[in-house]
Amino acid sequence: MSAAAPVVIVGGGFGGLSTALNLSARPGHPPLLLIEPQERFLFLPLLYELLSGELRRWQIAPRYEQLLAGRGVAWLQERVSGIDTGARSLQTSGGRTLAYSRLVLATGGRPETYGVPGVREHALGFRSLVDVERLQALVQQLKTRPRPLQRLVVVGAGASGVELICKLADLLEGSTVLELVEQGPDLLPLSKSFNRDQAGLALQRRDIRLRTGTRVEAVQADGVSLSRAAGDSGERQREQLKADGVIWTGGVAGAVPPITPAPGLDPRGRLRCGAALQVEGLPELFALGDAAIGPSTAGDEGSTGPAWPATAQVAYQQAERVADNVLRSLAGEPLLPFQWNDLGEMLGLGIGQATLTGLGLTLAGPGADRLRRLAYLARLPGLPHQLRVAAGWLAAGG
Repeated sequence: MSAAAPVVIVGGGFGGLSTALNLSARPGHPPLLLIEPQERFLFLPLLYELLSGELRRWQIAPRYEQLLAGRGVAWLQERVSGIDTGARSLQTSGGRTLAYSRLVLATGGRPETYGVPGVREHALGFRSLVDVERLQALVQQLKTRPRPLQRLVVVGAGASGVELICKLADLLEGSTVLELVEQGPDLLPLSKSFNRDQAGLALQRRDIRLRTGTRVEAVQADGVSLSRAAGDSGERQREQLKADGVIWTGGVAGAVPPITPAPGLDPRGRLRCGAALQVEGLPELFALGDAAIGPSTAGDEGSTGPAWPATAQVAYQQAERVADNVLRSLAGEPLLPFQWNDLGEMLGLGIGQATLTGLGLTLAGPGADRLRRLAYLARLPGLPHQLRVAAGWLAAGG
């Protein structure tokens, strides 16, 4: 199989890198180009272990040049500044114009602020190595210069917020008040009941205050403005909460480069895709991960919802289907629908602690933590890197 122009994958995160490696393993694959501005791949599910020092930077953030060596994938360390679907070309931040035969958009996401004032200016994120370094510095400051009523606020009681605040509690060792703020009625609304119960226990053991039904009205340099419903009157009770730091995990929006003509995006900036992961109305474009939203499916009561959740597990599975369909598209063959296979759910709940359900297992504690790391080890990109990480983990007594 050959193509006049390469298959271009934009974004070297979980979905994009996995797609490139999947394609590179196929016999007779077309020319492949990965465009990613960062020098290191970042394995986001283990970012919490980097924060806590349980894993090292090289283990979860290997260099692209190392991962792609000898794999038949060219790597361009630039950003895509625009895409012209009519011309089947894209422009980069370095001033290049590049043609493509098929384009895979795996550009990931950015924090969804929901229009809350002050989030971009004052809140910390937790999606990059820079975010980890900033948070480590803040933790060190709070531990070495303790003051009365030091406080950190984590916004969002989904999986990211729960995993993060449990690690922070173990690192801070009681030196700082920790508050987890959630607008909905409960933590982990999309999780399995066992994992939700274990997470609740983990918060209680660490004396973490969970504020459900609480809306963040604004974020300031020294705290947050909160409100919650006051009875059935419709009025809201407001509170100003002082804090030494606010970490925002309240959702992810798509981070899609400008496309001409502009395709349809959902309210969170994600590309609308069909069942085969093609962008609607653009058969040469495929999208996956946080940059994509799939077709809705009918729920038990006739309501509709996304066909698959926005998790690393889903992006990993999508990458294989996108690789299949890119090659089928080039060959003029029918495309295959993506079908998500739910392999269960794993959550870290502090240093050396986790909970998991799936594949016939329901487990919490240190054993769940070991299984969680082994499962993620199998998902690290490239067998050579997997073996290096496994050797380092075993040598450290993991």
